[in-house]
Formats: sequence, structure tokens, C-alpha cells
Amino acid sequence: MDRDIVHQCRWKILAVLCLSLVLIGLDTLILNLALPSIQTDLGAGTSQLQWTVDGYALAFGGLLLMAGGLADRFGRKRLLAVGIVVFAAFSLAAAFATSPGGLILFRVLMGVGAALMMPATLAIIRDVFPVEEQGKAIGIWSGAAAIGVPLGPVVSGLFLEHFWWGSMFLINVPLAVLALVVGFLLIPESKAAGHPGLDLLGALLSVGGLVALVYGLVEAPHNGWTDPVTFGALGLGLVLLVAFVVWELRTPNPMLDVRLFVNGRYGASALAITCVSFGLYSGLFLLTQYLQSVLELDPLAAGIRMLAISTMIVGAPASPKLVERIGLKGTVVVGLLLCAAGLGLLAGVGADAQAQALIGLAVFGLGMGIALPAAVDAILILSSDKQAGAGSAVADTGMQIGGALGIAISGSVIATLYRDGLPNVDQLPAEAGRAVEESVAGAAAVAGRLGGDAGRRLLEGAQDAFVDGFAGTLSIAVAVAVVGALVAALALPRGRTVGVDEVGEPAAAAQSPEGTAPAGL
Repeated sequence: MDRDIVHQCRWKILAVLCLSLVLIGLDTLILNLALPSIQTDLGAGTSQLQWTVDGYALAFGGLLLMAGGLADRFGRKRLLAVGIVVFAAFSLAAAFATSPGGLILFRVLMGVGAALMMPATLAIIRDVFPVEEQGKAIGIWSGAAAIGVPLGPVVSGLFLEHFWWGSMFLINVPLAVLALVVGFLLIPESKAAGHPGLDLLGALLSVGGLVALVYGLVEAPHNGWTDPVTFGALGLGLVLLVAFVVWELRTPNPMLDVRLFVNGRYGASALAITCVSFGLYSGLFLLTQYLQSVLELDPLAAGIRMLAISTMIVGAPASPKLVERIGLKGTVVVGLLLCAAGLGLLAGVGADAQAQALIGLAVFGLGMGIALPAAVDAILILSSDKQAGAGSAVADTGMQIGGALGIAISGSVIATLYRDGLPNVDQLPAEAGRAVEESVAGAAAVAGRLGGDAGRRLLEGAQDAFVDGFAGTLSIAVAVAVVGALVAALALPRGRTVGVDEVGEPAAAAQSPEGTAPAGL
């Protein structure tokens, strides 16, 4: 495809990429509200319900780095198209799943499709946009990547009110077909020129390490951090990732140049992305429960209120302008401090403080919109043309690991603080007591059966215990955002531009058209 035509179509191409990202984000939390219906219709047990949600995250997070390497080797447009097809096909299968095992399998395969799609989107942005426009394009990309996550509960609540639980997956199919067709017509193929071939051992080590690490993180809230399975998975993941780093340092043709992490611009930006994602997933995970279990809102009403985070759409376009005015360092620090402030407002909510919760979510969204594009752009600038896909995958992996950590740590801490803050439940039957100790929703069910003043006191005590635990748990996310801001202030350079002393290849090399191949799948 002629480069002049590509340049003219670059914003339409970005729209296709953003549509792909919204699809990925939608399915992160879309199932949470449907779990009771799935349990009834498919006869799923608690563990099976957990893995209908976590299987998607496991495959998605575990395959990102390898998918970035595959995009560099075989073509970014090609990997995007394959990912869209896989995602759409197994969304359709999930909608009509007839067993818990089948639904889990289809969710895992949807995660595989998402992993193939996401690194390719950033690498394509780098290929089709000139350097001076990449910051703005990445700002829009960041907004699309994040907005899909809170949209999931809204779509879920809307479909659950009118259709069966599987219908929420069907929305993916026409949107995926639209992205596939328009992408085929507009997006040019690009790959690393003179690519030496796939680093097979590096790919296997990255997949094994990330899958084990994410598995340990999703198991931790349910089984505890000291459980042999959790501890073993986390330990194995860390060992394999250390082996990945050692191998990448020694092999002549690495999938990812891990030496870039010692560069302050690269390493601090990756950490900033992880800290933002930690706060995003921790906040949404806890706020969903607060809105439904404490404020007693229905799923659709709760989902609509989550859209207060849409202020990221305001912050993201402003991010490149802020980089020009106050520099990369200032932009990321301001964004992270706004994230911390928003999470702090959330942490201070009471049992009936809906307005404060929504303001806190809006402030967090603004901070995320400011910090995320600048940090992602800093990573892409340093990634060589041969590793644009892998470099994109680093940013994506930071988001997924941060999110998994946020949910794992928040889930573990809130469960402990909630149980510790409950009134005495010894007078209840053993099964009812366990239900109360497990969640506020369980306490509400028991309170409904008790009725009268006893039921009301039980529910109010459980809600108060959750709100107290909510504050303590979100304080961790506040601290994580502040630490990220401190590291950014110390390690990030002020300017966006990169000199040849910061990277093995000059930044200009990343824009060379040598890596661009003719359009086509």
C-alpha cells in the first residue's frame, strides 16, 4: 500500500485499532455480573465460575510477550487479523456454551485472541503515524484500551435485563467482523525487516513464566498467598522469567532487548503503566462490590456509575500537550498523583457516599488518561523497529500484570479485613455463618432469610465491615500510585525525544519504512 495513502487513512486506521481494544476491554469484567445466571443454567461450581473469569486473564496475560514477537516476525496486520478471528469465533462459541468446562475453554481461547491483537495495535500505530503525531495517537489508544473495562459491566447489565447470559458475547461478533473488514482494506502490513527468526526458547520461557505468575496471582485471593499451589506458581513464574532474562541477554537474536529496562525512560515508564493498572483494576474490583452490595444498586445502575472513569477520554488527548509543556517526567508524575488522589477519595467513602465515590473515580480516570499515553509512548520510542511488537507487548504486559496484582492483593486484603470487622456470627448456623464471612452478598442473602431487626442488623454490620475494609485496601493502591510517581520523578528524563546514547538504534530508525511490506493478510 502506498505510504501517502496510508498517511491519509491513518486516523481511520486508528479507529479500527481502537475498536479492537474496546472489544478486549469489554470482556475483562463482562462476566462478573452474569455468574449467578451461569451457575444456575450450567450447574457450575464455585471453582468453575472463578475460571470462567480468570481463564481469559490467564491466556491474555501469559501470551502477550510471545504475541509481540510473532507480530514482528510474521507481520502485525496478520497477527491482528488472526487475533480478531479467534476472538470472534470463540465469543460466538461462548454464547452457546452448554457446560462449565466448555465455557472456560472458550474464554481461554478468547484470551488467546486478545493476546494476539493487543501488541499488534501499538506496533501498527508506530508504523502508520509520524513521530510528531504518535503521542496523540497513543493517547487515543490508551483511552480506548481503558474505557472497555468499565463498559463491560454496563453491557452485561443491559443484556442481562433483556436476554440470556450468553447474549453478552454476541456483541463481539459484528464488531469484530467490522474491524476485520475495514482493517483488511486500510491497514498496511509491516514486519521487522531482516528478522532473524522467532526466538523459540525465549518465547516458551516468557509464556511459561507469565502464565505461572498470572495463575498464582488469580489463585491468591481464593486460596491464600501461602497455599502451596499459589506459592509454587508464583515461584515457578519468577524462576522462568529470570531464565527468560538470562537467555535474552545471551542469545544473539533476542525476542526482547531486556537491557532497555535499565534505561530510566523505559523501566520507569513500564513501572508507571503497572502502577496505573494496579489502581484501575483494584478500584473497579472493589467499587463494583461497593455499588451493588453496600449501595444495593442493580447491575445496570452500578455499571452506568462506573462510567465516571470516562474522564480518561479528556486526559488522554491532553497528555501529549502536557509532555510538550512540562515534559515527560512532569506529565507522568502529575498523572500518577491524580490517580493517587482519586483512589484516596474512593478510600474515604462511607456507607452512603455515592457522590464522593464517583468523584474519586473521575479524578482517577483523568490521572490515568494523562499518565498512561506518555508512559506507553516513552517505551515505543526506545523500541527498535525490529522489536516494535515486542516493545508494545511490554506496555501491554505491564497493564495485565498490574491488573492481576491489583485484583489479587485487593481481593486478599479486603477478604481479611471484612472478616475481621464483622460482628459476631457464632450464633448463626455454620453454613449461614460461612456465607456471611465470604461476602456482603452472602450476608444479604442470610439477612433476607432472617428478616426483621436481626436481619437488618446483620446486613448493616456486614456493610460497615466492608466499607472499613474498602478504605484499608484502597490505601494500598494509593501507596502504589505514590511510589510510581516518586520513581518517575527520579528516573524519567524531562523531554520526549531520545538521543542515540539512550538506545542502540536511533529513534529515527524506528520510523524507517524499510520494515513495511505490501498490504494483505
